Amino acid sequence: MSEPKSKKPADTAFKQQRLPAWQPILTARNVMPIFFGVAAAFVPIGLGLLYLTNSVQEFTLDYTNCTSSKSEISCADIIGSNRNMSCYCEMPFILNETFAPNVYMYYGLTNYYQNHRRYVKSRDDFQLLGKLSKTPSSDCAPYDFNDNKPIAPCGAIANSLFSDDLTLKYNEKQVPLLRTGIAWPSDKNIKYQNPPGQIKEAFKDFAKPIDWRKNIWELDLENPSNNGFENEDLIVWMRTAALPDFRKLYRRIDHSISEFESGLPTGNYTLLIEYNYPVAGFGGTKSLILSNTSFTGGKNLFLGYAYIVVGCICFLLGLLFLIIHIKYKPSVNADVSVVTPSTSYQ
Repeated sequence: MSEPKSKKPADTAFKQQRLPAWQPILTARNVMPIFFGVAAAFVPIGLGLLYLTNSVQEFTLDYTNCTSSKSEISCADIIGSNRNMSCYCEMPFILNETFAPNVYMYYGLTNYYQNHRRYVKSRDDFQLLGKLSKTPSSDCAPYDFNDNKPIAPCGAIANSLFSDDLTLKYNEKQVPLLRTGIAWPSDKNIKYQNPPGQIKEAFKDFAKPIDWRKNIWELDLENPSNNGFENEDLIVWMRTAALPDFRKLYRRIDHSISEFESGLPTGNYTLLIEYNYPVAGFGGTKSLILSNTSFTGGKNLFLGYAYIVVGCICFLLGLLFLIIHIKYKPSVNADVSVVTPSTSYQ
C-alpha cells in the first residue's frame, strides 16, 4: 500500500520562506522628503492646470423651457402631451468676447443616469460591427423587436438617442457647423461598421428604434457616408457618461469660412431649436455649450484643485513630521541605531 502524498512544501529557501528580506523603517526623517517632494510637484502642477483651464472660454445657454415660436406654450409642455410632435423655438443670446478657435458645440444634459447597469448593457456590439442578425442580443430587450422585426440598432442606449436639431445664427447668417470629426477615431474605425452593400438595402428587413423619427440611413442626408452605424452622432451617444450631469460633442465650428477663421466673433446670436427630446419627465435640463479647449482639454477646475489640495495636505504632513523629528530626534536615534535588517524580534 503506497503512502499518501505529503502536502509539505519542498525544502527550498523560497517555499520555506528563508529568503533574505528587507523592510523599510519609516521614521519622521525618512518620510519628510517624500511628503515635501509630493507637495513640491503637485502644487505647481495644480496651478498650471488651473491656469490652462481658466484660459478656456465657455458659454452655456439653458433651453429646457424655451417657448414655441407658434404659441406662448413651452416646447417641453407641447412634446410632453404628444411625444410625436416637434416644436420649434428660438433663443437669442450675446457673446461678449471673441471665442478663439477651435470652437466646439456641445449639448448638455442633467439628471440623466446613463451609468445605470441595465442601460449600459442594453446594446448589441456584434450588431454594431455590421453583423446583422434576425435575433438581436437578449441584452437589448425590450428594445429588440418592433412590429415583429428585429431593431437595428437595438437596445435602450440607441433608442434614447439625442434627437434635438440645433442651428446657430450670427447676425442672421447661419454659423457653419461640421457634423463629422466629433467621435473618437478608435470608436468610428473599430467599434462601429456598416453592413456590406447599400445601407438602405442592408437594413430593409430591420426596424428602426421605437423612439426614432428617422431611419438609420437618413440620419445625415447631406453626408451619406455619415449614416448607418457609422453615424457620428450615434457613436458619440453610445459612449455612455459616468455621471448624471454630462455634455456630449454635437458639432464643430467650421473655421475655414472667412468670417469665422478667427473663431466666433462677439455679437448677437440666435439658437434655432427643433425641440424633440423630452427631459421634463425625469427632472432634467438641456443646454447648449460653446467652448474651445486648452492643452489639457475642456474647462475642468476639479483636477487643478485636486492637485493643489493633495499638495497642501502633503506639505502640512511633511511639516508635522519635521516638528516630530526635531522634538524627538535623540530618542528616535537611540532606538533605531541598534536596529538592523537581521535584528531578532525577540
